[in-house]
Order: sequence, then structure tokens, then C-alpha cells
Amino acid sequence: MSERLKTVSLDPAGIGAPRLAPSTLGEILDRTVQLYRTRFLLYLGISLVPSVLVVVPLVVFFLLLASFGLFAPTPAMPPTAGIVVILVFAVLGLLAAPVLLGAMALSSAAMNYAVSRAYLGERTTIRDAYKTVLRQGWRYTFLLFLEGLIVYAAPIAVWTALIAISAVGAAVGQSAGLNSLTSGALFALAIFLVITGLAAYVVWMLLRLCLAFPACVVEQIPATAALKRSSALSKGTKGRIFLLYILGLALNWLVSIGITVPLTIVMAQIPDSGSAKHAAAAGTATILIIYGTGFIVQALIKPIYGIALTLFYYDQRIRQEGFDIEWMMQRAGMVVPPVTASEAQQPIPVQPSTQIPSPAEGEVK
Repeated sequence: MSERLKTVSLDPAGIGAPRLAPSTLGEILDRTVQLYRTRFLLYLGISLVPSVLVVVPLVVFFLLLASFGLFAPTPAMPPTAGIVVILVFAVLGLLAAPVLLGAMALSSAAMNYAVSRAYLGERTTIRDAYKTVLRQGWRYTFLLFLEGLIVYAAPIAVWTALIAISAVGAAVGQSAGLNSLTSGALFALAIFLVITGLAAYVVWMLLRLCLAFPACVVEQIPATAALKRSSALSKGTKGRIFLLYILGLALNWLVSIGITVPLTIVMAQIPDSGSAKHAAAAGTATILIIYGTGFIVQALIKPIYGIALTLFYYDQRIRQEGFDIEWMMQRAGMVVPPVTASEAQQPIPVQPSTQIPSPAEGEVK
């Protein structure tokens, strides 16, 4: 076998015992729910870290804006106040972008690490998960950066270029005397085809690269190799993963409604004094509720994607590489992988609870 796997111990409760057989989509979803339910605080704590890094500064920023009265402008307020706010927000966003990118990458890696430990029958904590992936934090940040470039930045660049070309073409058409109705219809058709093509590209690349993080974390391979590995492992399962994303979007919508509606009802019960100060406070609270709800929903839904995609990763390895056979051979002591210096930093250093001694093992020690 090309991949060297660690021998692991099964969870005494049976919760973390790996299912070493190809799984259907329903079985993967069922196990996702089981893992999330039994380790809810662990996965929620991991996913909350990047949300807190975004929500806390955002809340402080909005409170500062409210204290200056920017949500309830007065005639005495200079007209440039809005421009200043936009510039300040843009500068803060640029400064916070690298921090947020790193936090999101570490959160995704820590989630994959925790799920991998659970799949292989081991337990971990939020601190241990982040401490382990922090050693290779630059690698996971670079991987997330590459994914963003390939999946999102590339189509945005193409869209911007096509808009510029279309504007030039429209100007040339008008100068040539082309009928405005005909040119408008052609432009609308072109825009529709471009949007459809770019949306299909985003979905396709997202399905191809969605297993890159589990591969990078579990196998400790470079970012570019993880992208290629994901492309290979995702063959034959893109349809199932697509259904997972559809279900995740539906769940995201339902959770958002379940949180936003009660908060809106509570806000509506607050008596209105009719003053500008009250209107400003209400506006600030509404904005904070909208943004805060979005980040809370993301923190609740993100573990579902992390758990399910890690299970898909192991399921594809079972289907394509015989992960289950090699794992059972190592459990029986028939195959003992050599210990190398690079394996000393493996993110899943699981140890066997029972293992049959073998001469090879003694040599390794």
C-alpha cells in the first residue's frame, strides 16, 4: 500500500469505532449527526474561533459608529462622514483579512483533525486540536488561499474582464448604428450564459477540491499535493457531495429563520419612543442581530460540513485504496509501518490499545 496508516484503538463506547466498509450517503449523514450530537461542544468550540474573531471587532466597530451618531444622521453632520466610514471599514477589512484567513484555515484543519480522531476511535479537545494543527498553520492557510483563488477569485476575474469587454462592445455597436433592442437582447443572453457557466465552474471546482483539507490534515501533504489528491479522491462521489451541500444550504436557511424570527419578534415588542436616539439604537441593534445571527448560524452549520467531508474522505479511501483491508492487517500485526522522523509530527498520533507483537515492530523500536 502506498499510504502508511496508524493502528488505532476502538472507542470503548463504540461511538468512535470506524465503519470500515463503503457507506451510502444516508449512512454518512447518519454518522455525521451521531458524531455531532455526541461531541457537540467540541465541534462547536472549534468552529466558533473564526466567528469570534469576526464578530467581536465588528460589534465594537458598529458601537463606535453608533456613538458618533452615524446611524441617525443630523443636518449638522458633514456629508463626508459616510465616505470616511467606508474608508475606515475598508482599511480595517484589509488589515483583518490575513488574520481571518489564518483563523478559518486553522479552524477547518482542527475540525478535520478532531473528526479523524473520532473516526479512528480516539478523543481530543479543542485545545489539543488547535495546538496540533498550529504546527503546520502556514500550510493550511496556503491551502485555503489556493482554494479561494481557484474556486472564487478566478471566476470573479473572468466576470470583471467580460463586463469590461461587453461595455466596449456595446459602445462599438452603438457607434456602428446597431439597433439598441437587438444589442440589448444579445447582451442579456451573453450575461445569462456567462453567469451560468461561471456558476457551473464554481460548483464543479468546489466538488473537486472539497476533500483537500482532510487529505492535507490526515496525510500531512503539501497544499498543492492536497488539491491533486482531492481531485483524485472525489471521482465517483461528486453527486453525493453535491447533495450534501444542498442539504446544508437548506439546513442553513431553516436555522437562520429559527434564530432570526424570534429575535425580530422580541425587537418588535420594544416600545417606540419616536426619538432620533431611539431610532439610532434600534437600527444599531437590528444590524448587530442580522450580522450576529449569520455568524452564529455559520458556527452551527460548519461542523456538519467538516464532519461529513472527512467521512467522505475515508469512504473514498476505502473504495479506491482498500483502506479497510490495510487497517485490519495492521490491527492484526501483519503490517507494521516504519517510523520516520516526519511521522513524529503526524496530526493523528493514535496508539493501539491491543497489538500483536512482531519482529518488525521490535526492529522499529
